[in-house]
Amino acid sequence: MPESRDARMIEAAKRLAREIGARVGTRLSIELWDGSVVPLSAEVHPTLRMRFRSPSVIGTLMRRPTPENVLRQYATGGFDIVGGDAIDFFELLREKSTRSGYRSLRKRELVRAALPFLLSRGGSEKMAHGYAGDEKGLDRGKRDDRDYMRFHYDIGNDFYALFLDPEMVYTCAYFPTEETTLAEAQVAKLDMICRKLRLEPGDRFLDIGCGWGGLLRHAVKNYGVIGHGVSLSGEQTAYARKRIADEGLDDRITIELKSYEALDAEFDKIASIGMAEAVGRAGLPAYYKKVHSLLRDRGMFLNHAITRRGKLRRRGRMRPEQKILQKYIFPGGELDDLGNTVLGLESAGFEVHDVEGWRRHYERTTRLWCQRLSAQEERAIEIVGRERYRLWTIYLAGVTMSFHDGSARLYQTVATKQRKGPSDMPPTREHLYA
Repeated sequence: MPESRDARMIEAAKRLAREIGARVGTRLSIELWDGSVVPLSAEVHPTLRMRFRSPSVIGTLMRRPTPENVLRQYATGGFDIVGGDAIDFFELLREKSTRSGYRSLRKRELVRAALPFLLSRGGSEKMAHGYAGDEKGLDRGKRDDRDYMRFHYDIGNDFYALFLDPEMVYTCAYFPTEETTLAEAQVAKLDMICRKLRLEPGDRFLDIGCGWGGLLRHAVKNYGVIGHGVSLSGEQTAYARKRIADEGLDDRITIELKSYEALDAEFDKIASIGMAEAVGRAGLPAYYKKVHSLLRDRGMFLNHAITRRGKLRRRGRMRPEQKILQKYIFPGGELDDLGNTVLGLESAGFEVHDVEGWRRHYERTTRLWCQRLSAQEERAIEIVGRERYRLWTIYLAGVTMSFHDGSARLYQTVATKQRKGPSDMPPTREHLYA
């Protein structure tokens, strides 16, 4: 009886897996659509494997092995990560023995083994959750920051609550010890910001891009400030206002659904926590000037922002992972480097006093977020669907790897506004750690 086409494809998949495994030696296993499992080395991970839905998925990955196509196949269910989460998967693929093995692949043998799949069609499902407009936002006159924020943040407070801490803080936590929990670390971060800004009772305190209001509530309850926040996210603003009212703080905190550009009041202290990344490099000089104009003389500004590694010369071409991030997760986002941040602040009239790197803290934060979201898979899919859930787990895992490697960093920069003479900053930073 002649061998069926499916049986031939299964045998071809096994030959292809053996060819890759013999050269790469990754500890990953492959599960085919018939349930058979092919280890890619002699010592594989006890549970972690890739499960392929059909031969057409292998075909489309072989024909176009780009990061976006791999992401598309995972997000739309072409293959599954079984026996671990996205971070486990990335860490296994990034092991030294695996990375060095990619270079030893024999192209001729690989093409020969992959030929049945290269000729098969299908497996190119389109994703439903890409940003429909100009995700790069390089043209300042055509940027729609409100739409960018809605795309990223207005996917549901219930979704974010699955992996954030009880205060709903969606920025880098601060871990004083290895035993510190995520919830404790976020409170420690909020308090560190308040201490760096030397908040005092009665200070007029502005939080630009205030999110779910965690920093404002902490500052009012613990430092007695008068808080004000602005946001472009309707869902975040509604949540923040309710929390503020429930905690009896609505006589001390106001939040407006508006752009920072429309503000015209004066403040003693201003925080920008994870906001600069959404402005874009071209818009940062105007952003810093606007913040400067909102501060009283000797007022303080804390800028907390993800950055990229500084380079003397930059190519205009954007890396594939950056394109993916803008298209599917954070349209309009762009990272500055620390040197340009300091230059921008000084050019706007600020004096920079402190710069502190929190890269290791953010690696741990995003790792915990990814693990917590992965543990809530069924509920997350109920809220946002399988595709968006998978996009977010890959996003959080990828960001974790970026912070681990150092291609992404996080800095808190403290600066003051002053025309002449000394600032009001103390001569030491003993107050931060006393």
